Amino acid sequence: MTANEDICVVVPTIREYDCMRAYFENAREHGFDLDRLHVLLVTEDFCDTDEMREMLADEGVSGEVFDGSRREQWYDDHGIAEYDHLVPAASHAETSFGLLYLWANDFDYGFFVDDDTLPHEDFDFFGRHLANLGFSGEIEEVASDENWVNVLYQNVEEHGLYPRGYPYSAMDEAVETDTAEVSDVVASQGLWTNVPDLDAVRILMDGDLQGQAQTRTSTDDYTGDFVAADGNYLTVCSMNLAFEREVVPAFYQLPMDDNEWDVGRFDDIWSGVFLKRACDVLGKHIYNGYPLCEHNKAPRSTFGDLNNEVPGLELNEHLWEIVDDVGGDATTYAGVFEAVARELADGDFEQYENGEFFNYVGEYMLDWLSALDELESLQTTPTPADD
Repeated sequence: MTANEDICVVVPTIREYDCMRAYFENAREHGFDLDRLHVLLVTEDFCDTDEMREMLADEGVSGEVFDGSRREQWYDDHGIAEYDHLVPAASHAETSFGLLYLWANDFDYGFFVDDDTLPHEDFDFFGRHLANLGFSGEIEEVASDENWVNVLYQNVEEHGLYPRGYPYSAMDEAVETDTAEVSDVVASQGLWTNVPDLDAVRILMDGDLQGQAQTRTSTDDYTGDFVAADGNYLTVCSMNLAFEREVVPAFYQLPMDDNEWDVGRFDDIWSGVFLKRACDVLGKHIYNGYPLCEHNKAPRSTFGDLNNEVPGLELNEHLWEIVDDVGGDATTYAGVFEAVARELADGDFEQYENGEFFNYVGEYMLDWLSALDELESLQTTPTPADD
């Protein structure tokens, strides 16, 4: 990391890492300084890491490539080998490794970019996200009588879409909009055109067996930026997202896929619920809307995604209710997150299908905070003087 590099761009990838060339070109076209970026490609041992490194070198962009073996070495080198269970292999939740890396290296900002996306040429992708994070002023504020905001609300009467992770019990909500004065934005969620980010049930209802959905979104479906009102939750998707360093303690991407309950696909969704609770407690905001990205999800079995989602569907209906009144006295992200973690770790959730998974998640959340503490202690421990 050099003095210029204040942004860590985390890209989970096993195939389309070349998409980053389009993001670098977008930066050049809009005059954004690529020297500010350090790109972290998080991949697996079966992928061609040499080609990934060559791509970064060819583009002249700073970065590193971490497959599973190199991640294990990194944990050892940074004294947190006992916490290697926090990041599941071959899972989208391995974006959490990027958060650990960012925390250990003092980056000011993080970006999550999915490898099946492309930037819209009309937007300065990196510059717009940073402008959102620095935003201060009036913006549209959205609320509903179900305490959930559909991030696709602006043209929902036309397309009828609800994003992945939006509770079924919160559908058909009455939406209210107002204007709010915002001064402390800590996360910027860009939305998407082409393939919408839906769950498998909604994709099946849309008549698509290839995991993509027949209904598509376009730039015309978005009319401007907005925030969700206090006490209202929203889905946070990590495919097009920027955030400030301070949120990392409350932004752990939950341990999905590799667990005995076979729960998957809710890593970024549940982390977004925790982050929104922390923002409400601390007086911060999540900015939503532009810059858009083009989501080009590869065809895959809708039923495969359904198998990953079903074990957690009932839990997803109730997680926000558990979180909603927890941590109100906390003064830090870690404080809110710890309060939520203990509520989950110690709670009795037998009434829910796979309710023990909440306890499992709570224990992992507590380990997450311990891992961050370990990394921070290594950064602040002075080097012994030579005799």
